Amino acid sequence: MSVQLAAAADLSALLVTSNGKVRSDADFVFFNQPTGPGVQLVPNPGGIASLRVSLAGVPADIEQVRAVITLDDASSNFGRSAAPTARVSDAAGNVLYEYVIDGLTAESIVIALEVYRRQGAWKVRAVGQGYAGGFAALVTDHGVSVDDAPPPPPTPVAAPAPITPPSSVAPTTYNQPPQQQPSYNAPPVPPAPPAYNQPPAYNQGPTPPAYPPAQQPAYNQQPAYNQAPPAPPVQNQPPAQQPEVSLVKGRPVSLTKGQKVTLRKEGGVALTMIQMGLGWDPIKKSGLFGSRTADVDLDASALLYADGNLVDVCYYGQLTSKDGSVRHMGDNLTGDGEGDDEVMLVDLQRVPAHVTAVIFTVTSYRGHTFEQVSNAFCRLVDSTTNSELARYTLQGGMAFTGMVMAKVYRANGEWKLQAIGEGIQAKHAGEAAPQLGRFLTA
Repeated sequence: MSVQLAAAADLSALLVTSNGKVRSDADFVFFNQPTGPGVQLVPNPGGIASLRVSLAGVPADIEQVRAVITLDDASSNFGRSAAPTARVSDAAGNVLYEYVIDGLTAESIVIALEVYRRQGAWKVRAVGQGYAGGFAALVTDHGVSVDDAPPPPPTPVAAPAPITPPSSVAPTTYNQPPQQQPSYNAPPVPPAPPAYNQPPAYNQGPTPPAYPPAQQPAYNQQPAYNQAPPAPPVQNQPPAQQPEVSLVKGRPVSLTKGQKVTLRKEGGVALTMIQMGLGWDPIKKSGLFGSRTADVDLDASALLYADGNLVDVCYYGQLTSKDGSVRHMGDNLTGDGEGDDEVMLVDLQRVPAHVTAVIFTVTSYRGHTFEQVSNAFCRLVDSTTNSELARYTLQGGMAFTGMVMAKVYRANGEWKLQAIGEGIQAKHAGEAAPQLGRFLTA
Protein backbone atom coordinates (compact mmCIF):
# COMPACT_ATOMS: atom_id res chain seq x y z
CA MET A 1 0.00 0.00 0.00
CA SER A 2 1.65 3.27 -1.06
CA VAL A 3 0.71 6.94 -1.21
CA GLN A 4 2.08 9.58 -3.59
CA LEU A 5 1.98 13.07 -2.09
CA ALA A 6 2.23 16.54 -3.58
CA ALA A 7 2.89 18.15 -0.19
CA ALA A 8 5.07 17.25 2.79
CA ALA A 9 3.06 14.72 4.80
CA ASP A 10 3.31 11.61 6.93
CA LEU A 11 1.70 8.24 6.42
CA SER A 12 0.54 6.18 9.39
CA ALA A 13 -1.73 3.21 10.10
CA LEU A 14 -4.33 2.40 12.73
CA LEU A 15 -5.12 -1.25 13.41
CA VAL A 16 -8.62 -1.34 14.88
CA THR A 17 -10.98 -4.01 16.17
CA SER A 18 -14.70 -4.31 15.43
CA ASN A 19 -15.47 -1.37 17.75
CA GLY A 20 -13.29 0.99 15.70
CA LYS A 21 -10.60 1.25 18.42
CA VAL A 22 -7.01 0.08 18.75
CA ARG A 23 -6.30 -2.60 21.36
CA SER A 24 -3.33 -0.62 22.66
CA ASP A 25 -0.89 2.05 21.48
CA ALA A 26 1.12 -0.75 19.80
CA ASP A 27 -1.59 -0.87 17.11
CA PHE A 28 -0.66 2.64 15.92
CA VAL A 29 2.11 2.60 13.29
CA PHE A 30 3.78 5.96 12.57
CA PHE A 31 7.22 7.55 12.17
CA ASN A 32 8.19 7.07 15.84
CA GLN A 33 6.84 3.51 15.92
CA PRO A 34 7.31 2.21 12.35
CA THR A 35 6.44 -1.42 13.07
CA GLY A 36 3.19 -2.92 14.33
CA PRO A 37 1.54 -6.34 14.23
CA GLY A 38 1.63 -7.27 10.54
CA VAL A 39 2.20 -3.68 9.37
CA GLN A 40 5.44 -1.81 8.67
CA LEU A 41 5.97 1.83 7.66
CA VAL A 42 8.58 2.28 4.93
CA PRO A 43 10.39 5.70 4.85
CA ASN A 44 9.24 8.11 2.16
CA PRO A 45 12.10 9.57 0.12
CA GLY A 46 10.80 11.61 -2.81
CA GLY A 47 7.32 12.06 -1.36
CA ILE A 48 6.21 8.42 -1.81
CA ALA A 49 5.39 6.77 1.48
CA SER A 50 4.27 3.18 1.85
CA LEU A 51 2.86 0.73 4.35
CA ARG A 52 3.83 -2.90 3.99
CA VAL A 53 0.96 -5.08 5.20
CA SER A 54 1.45 -8.79 5.84
CA LEU A 55 -2.13 -10.00 5.96
CA ALA A 56 -1.13 -13.29 7.57
CA GLY A 57 0.61 -11.36 10.35
CA VAL A 58 -2.36 -9.14 11.23
CA PRO A 59 -3.88 -10.47 14.50
CA ALA A 60 -7.24 -12.25 14.21
CA ASP A 61 -9.10 -9.66 16.32
CA ILE A 62 -8.00 -6.77 14.08
CA GLU A 63 -10.84 -6.02 11.65
CA GLN A 64 -9.41 -3.05 9.75
CA VAL A 65 -6.08 -1.44 8.88
CA ARG A 66 -6.65 2.26 8.17
CA ALA A 67 -4.06 4.25 6.22
CA VAL A 68 -3.90 7.88 7.39
CA ILE A 69 -2.20 10.85 5.67
CA THR A 70 -1.25 13.83 7.86
CA LEU A 71 0.17 17.08 6.47
CA ASP A 72 3.39 18.19 8.17
CA ASP A 73 2.07 21.73 8.38
CA ALA A 74 -1.03 21.47 10.56
CA SER A 75 -2.05 25.02 9.61
CA SER A 76 -2.23 24.04 5.93
CA ASN A 77 -4.84 21.85 4.23
CA PHE A 78 -5.26 19.51 1.26
CA GLY A 79 -7.18 22.17 -0.64
CA ARG A 80 -3.90 24.03 -1.24
CA SER A 81 -2.12 21.19 -3.05
CA ALA A 82 -2.73 18.51 -5.63
CA ALA A 83 -4.85 15.60 -4.46
CA PRO A 84 -2.86 12.70 -2.96
CA THR A 85 -2.97 9.37 -4.76
CA ALA A 86 -3.22 6.06 -2.88
CA ARG A 87 -2.21 2.75 -4.51
CA VAL A 88 -2.47 -0.89 -3.47
CA SER A 89 0.19 -3.20 -4.91
CA ASP A 90 1.00 -6.87 -4.57
CA ALA A 91 4.28 -8.28 -3.26
CA ALA A 92 5.83 -8.03 -6.74
CA GLY A 93 5.00 -4.30 -6.97
CA ASN A 94 2.14 -4.62 -9.46
CA VAL A 95 -0.47 -1.92 -8.87
CA LEU A 96 -3.81 -3.58 -8.16
CA TYR A 97 -5.81 -0.52 -7.25
CA GLU A 98 -5.39 3.26 -7.47
CA TYR A 99 -7.43 5.96 -5.78
CA VAL A 100 -7.10 9.74 -6.24
CA ILE A 101 -8.35 11.36 -3.02
CA ASP A 102 -10.02 14.47 -4.36
CA GLY A 103 -12.69 16.75 -2.92
CA LEU A 104 -10.62 17.67 0.15
CA THR A 105 -10.64 21.32 1.18
CA ALA A 106 -10.02 22.47 4.77
CA GLU A 107 -8.76 19.10 6.07
CA SER A 108 -5.16 18.51 7.11
CA ILE A 109 -5.69 14.79 7.79
CA VAL A 110 -7.44 12.15 5.71
CA ILE A 111 -8.17 8.45 6.22
CA ALA A 112 -7.16 7.35 2.73
CA LEU A 113 -7.74 3.61 2.47
CA GLU A 114 -8.99 0.79 4.62
CA VAL A 115 -7.99 -2.87 4.36
CA TYR A 116 -10.72 -4.85 6.11
CA ARG A 117 -11.97 -8.37 6.71
CA ARG A 118 -15.24 -9.53 5.19
CA GLN A 119 -16.48 -13.12 5.53
CA GLY A 120 -12.99 -14.47 6.05
CA ALA A 121 -11.40 -12.56 3.14
CA TRP A 122 -9.47 -9.27 3.00
CA LYS A 123 -10.86 -6.40 0.94
CA VAL A 124 -9.86 -2.77 0.22
CA ARG A 125 -12.15 0.21 0.59
CA ALA A 126 -11.54 3.76 -0.66
CA VAL A 127 -12.41 6.01 2.30
CA GLY A 128 -11.15 9.54 1.62
CA GLN A 129 -12.61 10.78 4.91
CA GLY A 130 -11.18 14.18 5.78
CA TYR A 131 -10.50 14.95 9.43
CA ALA A 132 -10.13 18.64 10.30
CA GLY A 133 -10.00 18.12 14.07
CA GLY A 134 -6.25 17.58 14.24
CA PHE A 135 -3.92 14.61 14.54
CA ALA A 136 -4.37 14.20 18.31
CA ALA A 137 -8.14 14.16 17.90
CA LEU A 138 -7.96 11.49 15.20
CA VAL A 139 -5.82 9.06 17.17
CA THR A 140 -7.62 9.62 20.48
CA ASP A 141 -10.93 8.96 18.71
CA HIS A 142 -9.41 5.58 17.79
CA GLY A 143 -8.34 4.87 21.38
CA VAL A 144 -4.66 5.89 21.21
CA SER A 145 -3.34 7.75 24.25
CA VAL A 146 -1.60 11.04 23.38
CA ASP A 147 1.07 12.17 25.84
CA ASP A 148 1.65 15.60 24.37
CA ALA A 149 -1.90 16.85 24.95
CA PRO A 150 -1.80 20.24 26.69
CA PRO A 151 -1.64 19.47 30.42
CA PRO A 152 -4.16 21.16 32.69
CA PRO A 153 -2.43 24.00 34.53
CA PRO A 154 -2.98 23.12 38.20
CA THR A 155 0.47 24.55 39.12
CA PRO A 156 -1.05 27.44 41.06
CA VAL A 157 -1.13 25.01 43.98
CA ALA A 158 2.09 26.73 45.05
CA ALA A 159 -0.13 29.57 46.32
CA PRO A 160 -0.75 28.07 49.79
CA ALA A 161 3.00 28.35 50.56
CA PRO A 162 2.82 32.02 51.67
CA ILE A 163 0.30 31.11 54.35
CA THR A 164 2.81 28.99 56.30
CA PRO A 165 5.75 31.41 56.74
CA PRO A 166 4.78 33.05 60.02
CA SER A 167 6.62 30.43 62.06
CA SER A 168 7.39 33.06 64.69
CA VAL A 169 3.71 33.37 65.57
CA ALA A 170 3.39 30.69 68.20
CA PRO A 171 2.59 27.51 66.25
CA THR A 172 0.39 26.34 69.08
CA THR A 173 -2.23 28.92 68.13
CA TYR A 174 -2.50 27.30 64.66
CA ASN A 175 -3.15 23.88 66.17
CA GLN A 176 -5.66 25.09 68.78
CA PRO A 177 -8.90 25.70 66.85
CA PRO A 178 -11.02 28.76 67.60
CA GLN A 179 -10.21 30.57 70.80
CA GLN A 180 -12.22 28.19 72.95
CA GLN A 181 -9.15 26.77 74.63
CA PRO A 182 -8.36 30.04 76.47
CA SER A 183 -11.98 30.17 77.71
CA TYR A 184 -11.53 26.76 79.30
CA ASN A 185 -8.37 27.84 81.04
CA ALA A 186 -9.62 31.34 81.85
CA PRO A 187 -12.15 30.58 84.65
CA PRO A 188 -10.03 30.82 87.81
CA VAL A 189 -10.51 28.98 91.04
CA PRO A 190 -14.20 29.34 92.02
CA PRO A 191 -16.26 27.09 89.70
CA ALA A 192 -15.13 23.49 90.17
CA PRO A 193 -12.20 23.07 87.71
CA PRO A 194 -12.95 19.40 87.02
CA ALA A 195 -16.14 20.45 85.22
CA TYR A 196 -14.12 22.64 82.79
CA ASN A 197 -11.72 19.83 81.97
CA GLN A 198 -14.48 17.63 80.58
CA PRO A 199 -14.66 18.67 76.88
CA PRO A 200 -16.16 15.29 75.86
CA ALA A 201 -19.28 16.10 77.82
CA TYR A 202 -19.47 19.45 75.96
CA ASN A 203 -19.13 17.77 72.57
CA GLN A 204 -21.65 15.00 73.25
CA GLY A 205 -24.56 17.37 73.65
CA PRO A 206 -26.18 15.66 76.71
CA THR A 207 -26.47 17.83 79.80
CA PRO A 208 -23.30 17.70 81.91
CA PRO A 209 -24.30 16.94 85.51
CA ALA A 210 -21.86 19.48 87.00
CA TYR A 211 -23.46 22.50 85.30
CA PRO A 212 -26.51 24.32 86.68
CA PRO A 213 -29.60 24.32 84.42
CA ALA A 214 -29.33 28.10 83.85
CA GLN A 215 -26.23 27.63 81.66
CA GLN A 216 -27.66 24.70 79.67
CA PRO A 217 -29.33 26.77 76.88
CA ALA A 218 -25.97 28.33 75.97
CA TYR A 219 -24.52 24.87 75.28
CA ASN A 220 -27.61 23.67 73.44
CA GLN A 221 -27.25 26.50 70.93
CA GLN A 222 -23.93 25.11 69.72
CA PRO A 223 -25.37 21.97 68.04
CA ALA A 224 -28.01 24.11 66.34
CA TYR A 225 -25.19 26.20 64.89
CA ASN A 226 -23.36 23.09 63.65
CA GLN A 227 -26.47 21.62 62.04
CA ALA A 228 -27.13 24.63 59.78
CA PRO A 229 -24.73 23.69 56.90
CA PRO A 230 -26.60 20.53 55.70
CA ALA A 231 -29.45 22.73 54.41
CA PRO A 232 -27.69 24.12 51.24
CA PRO A 233 -27.51 20.81 49.28
CA VAL A 234 -31.31 20.84 49.06
CA GLN A 235 -31.13 24.18 47.24
CA ASN A 236 -28.86 22.69 44.56
CA GLN A 237 -31.31 19.96 43.59
CA PRO A 238 -34.20 21.83 41.89
CA PRO A 239 -33.09 20.96 38.31
CA ALA A 240 -33.67 17.25 39.02
CA GLN A 241 -37.16 18.03 40.34
CA GLN A 242 -38.32 19.79 37.18
CA PRO A 243 -41.48 18.19 35.82
CA GLU A 244 -41.22 16.24 32.58
CA VAL A 245 -43.23 17.96 29.88
CA SER A 246 -45.32 16.51 27.06
CA LEU A 247 -45.40 17.50 23.40
CA VAL A 248 -48.56 19.13 22.09
CA LYS A 249 -49.20 19.59 18.36
CA GLY A 250 -49.06 23.22 17.26
CA ARG A 251 -47.69 24.44 20.59
CA PRO A 252 -43.87 24.17 20.74
CA VAL A 253 -42.53 23.68 24.25
CA SER A 254 -40.02 26.24 25.52
CA LEU A 255 -37.55 24.20 27.56
CA THR A 256 -35.49 25.28 30.54
CA LYS A 257 -32.06 23.95 31.49
CA GLY A 258 -32.23 20.32 32.59
CA GLN A 259 -35.85 19.83 31.52
CA LYS A 260 -36.88 16.55 29.89
CA VAL A 261 -39.41 15.69 27.20
CA THR A 262 -40.80 12.29 26.23
CA LEU A 263 -40.50 11.87 22.48
CA ARG A 264 -44.14 11.06 21.91
CA LYS A 265 -46.65 13.09 19.95
CA GLU A 266 -50.00 14.08 21.31
CA GLY A 267 -52.02 10.88 21.61
CA GLY A 268 -49.05 8.79 22.73
CA VAL A 269 -47.60 7.96 19.30
CA ALA A 270 -43.81 7.58 19.51
CA LEU A 271 -41.71 9.79 17.25
CA THR A 272 -39.62 7.85 14.76
CA MET A 273 -37.80 10.54 12.75
CA ILE A 274 -36.58 13.73 14.40
CA GLN A 275 -34.29 16.54 13.47
CA MET A 276 -32.20 18.65 15.83
CA GLY A 277 -31.81 22.15 14.47
CA LEU A 278 -28.98 24.18 15.97
CA GLY A 279 -28.58 27.88 15.36
CA TRP A 280 -26.58 30.92 16.42
CA ASP A 281 -25.64 34.41 15.28
CA PRO A 282 -22.22 36.07 15.51
CA ILE A 283 -22.29 39.25 17.60
CA LYS A 284 -21.87 42.41 15.52
CA LYS A 285 -19.25 44.86 16.71
CA SER A 286 -19.03 48.49 15.65
CA GLY A 287 -15.59 49.86 14.91
CA LEU A 288 -13.79 52.68 13.19
CA PHE A 289 -14.66 51.31 9.74
CA GLY A 290 -18.27 50.36 10.49
CA SER A 291 -19.91 47.34 12.01
CA ARG A 292 -18.52 43.86 11.45
CA THR A 293 -19.06 40.36 12.78
CA ALA A 294 -16.42 38.03 14.16
CA ASP A 295 -15.57 35.16 11.81
CA VAL A 296 -17.05 32.53 14.15
CA ASP A 297 -17.19 28.98 12.75
CA LEU A 298 -19.34 26.76 14.97
CA ASP A 299 -19.89 23.08 14.25
CA ALA A 300 -22.71 20.81 15.37
CA SER A 301 -21.92 17.19 16.22
CA ALA A 302 -23.84 14.15 17.43
CA LEU A 303 -21.92 11.67 19.60
CA LEU A 304 -23.41 8.20 20.06
CA TYR A 305 -22.84 6.37 23.35
CA ALA A 306 -23.46 2.81 24.49
CA ASP A 307 -23.52 2.56 28.29
CA GLY A 308 -20.94 5.29 28.72
CA ASN A 309 -18.69 4.27 25.80
CA LEU A 310 -18.38 6.43 22.69
CA VAL A 311 -19.19 4.24 19.68
CA ASP A 312 -19.64 6.73 16.82
CA VAL A 313 -19.57 10.43 15.90
CA CYS A 314 -21.52 12.31 13.24
CA TYR A 315 -19.97 15.69 12.38
CA TYR A 316 -18.66 17.76 9.46
CA GLY A 317 -15.90 15.20 8.79
CA GLN A 318 -18.27 12.22 8.83
CA LEU A 319 -21.71 13.35 7.73
CA THR A 320 -23.40 9.99 8.40
CA SER A 321 -22.96 7.67 11.37
CA LYS A 322 -21.64 4.21 10.51
CA ASP A 323 -25.06 2.64 11.10
CA GLY A 324 -26.81 5.35 9.05
CA SER A 325 -29.16 6.38 11.87
CA VAL A 326 -27.76 9.94 12.26
CA ARG A 327 -27.06 12.35 9.39
CA HIS A 328 -25.43 15.77 9.37
CA MET A 329 -27.00 17.99 6.71
CA GLY A 330 -23.94 20.15 6.05
CA ASP A 331 -21.46 22.57 7.59
CA ASN A 332 -22.26 26.28 8.09
CA LEU A 333 -19.06 28.30 8.42
CA THR A 334 -20.48 31.62 9.59
CA GLY A 335 -23.84 31.33 11.35
CA ASP A 336 -25.32 33.91 8.98
CA GLY A 337 -28.92 33.61 7.87
CA GLU A 338 -32.24 32.95 9.53
CA GLY A 339 -33.34 29.70 11.12
CA ASP A 340 -31.21 26.62 11.74
CA ASP A 341 -27.53 26.91 10.93
CA GLU A 342 -26.84 23.19 11.08
CA VAL A 343 -29.28 20.28 11.19
CA MET A 344 -28.87 16.70 12.42
CA LEU A 345 -31.43 14.07 11.35
CA VAL A 346 -31.97 11.10 13.68
CA ASP A 347 -33.90 8.00 12.64
CA LEU A 348 -34.79 6.63 16.07
CA GLN A 349 -35.88 3.31 14.60
CA ARG A 350 -32.45 2.74 13.04
CA VAL A 351 -30.37 3.64 16.10
CA PRO A 352 -28.73 0.33 17.14
CA ALA A 353 -30.16 -1.30 20.27
CA HIS A 354 -26.86 -0.96 22.16
CA VAL A 355 -26.79 2.84 21.69
CA THR A 356 -28.31 4.40 24.81
CA ALA A 357 -27.75 8.13 24.20
CA VAL A 358 -27.00 10.66 21.47
CA ILE A 359 -25.45 13.91 22.74
CA PHE A 360 -25.58 17.05 20.57
CA THR A 361 -22.73 19.55 20.91
CA VAL A 362 -21.73 22.81 19.23
CA THR A 363 -18.00 23.61 19.17
CA SER A 364 -15.99 26.60 17.96
CA TYR A 365 -13.51 25.45 15.32
CA ARG A 366 -11.38 28.61 15.49
CA GLY A 367 -11.50 28.91 19.28
CA HIS A 368 -13.97 31.79 19.61
CA THR A 369 -15.96 31.63 22.82
CA PHE A 370 -19.73 31.82 23.12
CA GLU A 371 -19.31 35.36 24.44
CA GLN A 372 -19.04 36.26 20.75
CA VAL A 373 -22.23 34.42 19.84
CA SER A 374 -25.85 35.41 20.37
CA ASN A 375 -29.22 33.69 19.92
CA ALA A 376 -27.78 30.19 20.32
CA PHE A 377 -30.55 27.60 20.40
CA CYS A 378 -31.45 24.03 19.62
CA ARG A 379 -34.88 22.85 18.57
CA LEU A 380 -36.61 19.52 18.14
CA VAL A 381 -38.56 19.08 14.90
CA ASP A 382 -40.84 16.23 13.83
CA SER A 383 -39.34 15.34 10.45
CA THR A 384 -42.51 13.72 9.15
CA THR A 385 -44.56 16.93 9.53
CA ASN A 386 -41.69 19.47 9.67
CA SER A 387 -43.30 20.96 12.78
CA GLU A 388 -41.32 22.33 15.71
CA LEU A 389 -42.04 20.45 18.94
CA ALA A 390 -39.61 21.94 21.47
CA ARG A 391 -36.96 24.65 21.65
CA TYR A 392 -34.18 25.44 24.11
CA THR A 393 -32.54 28.88 23.96
CA LEU A 394 -29.27 29.69 25.74
CA GLN A 395 -29.38 32.76 27.91
CA GLY A 396 -26.27 34.96 27.80
CA GLY A 397 -22.79 34.27 26.42
CA MET A 398 -20.27 32.09 28.23
CA ALA A 399 -16.48 31.92 28.15
CA PHE A 400 -16.43 28.43 26.62
CA THR A 401 -15.43 27.21 23.16
CA GLY A 402 -17.96 24.38 23.23
CA MET A 403 -21.54 23.87 24.35
CA VAL A 404 -23.36 20.64 25.21
CA MET A 405 -26.81 21.53 23.93
CA ALA A 406 -29.03 18.48 24.50
CA LYS A 407 -29.21 14.73 24.55
CA VAL A 408 -31.65 12.15 23.24
CA TYR A 409 -31.57 9.01 25.37
CA ARG A 410 -33.40 5.76 26.12
CA ALA A 411 -35.33 5.42 29.39
CA ASN A 412 -37.65 2.54 30.23
CA GLY A 413 -37.93 1.47 26.61
CA GLU A 414 -38.68 4.88 25.09
CA TRP A 415 -36.75 7.88 23.80
CA LYS A 416 -36.56 11.17 25.68
CA LEU A 417 -34.94 14.55 25.10
CA GLN A 418 -33.14 16.60 27.77
CA ALA A 419 -32.02 20.22 27.43
CA ILE A 420 -28.48 20.65 28.85
CA GLY A 421 -26.84 23.97 27.90
CA GLU A 422 -23.50 23.38 29.69
CA GLY A 423 -20.23 24.90 28.52
CA ILE A 424 -17.03 22.93 27.85
CA GLN A 425 -13.62 23.79 26.40
CA ALA A 426 -13.53 22.04 23.01
CA LYS A 427 -12.91 23.08 19.41
CA HIS A 428 -14.21 19.87 17.83
CA ALA A 429 -16.00 16.65 18.67
CA GLY A 430 -12.74 14.83 19.45
CA GLU A 431 -11.97 17.27 22.27
CA ALA A 432 -15.57 17.26 23.49
CA ALA A 433 -15.95 13.47 23.79
CA PRO A 434 -13.81 12.94 26.93
CA GLN A 435 -15.84 15.61 28.78
CA LEU A 436 -19.32 14.21 28.14
CA GLY A 437 -19.40 11.31 30.61
CA ARG A 438 -21.06 13.38 33.33
CA PHE A 439 -24.02 14.15 31.06
CA LEU A 440 -24.80 10.49 30.43
CA THR A 441 -26.06 9.89 33.96
CA ALA A 442 -27.69 13.26 34.61
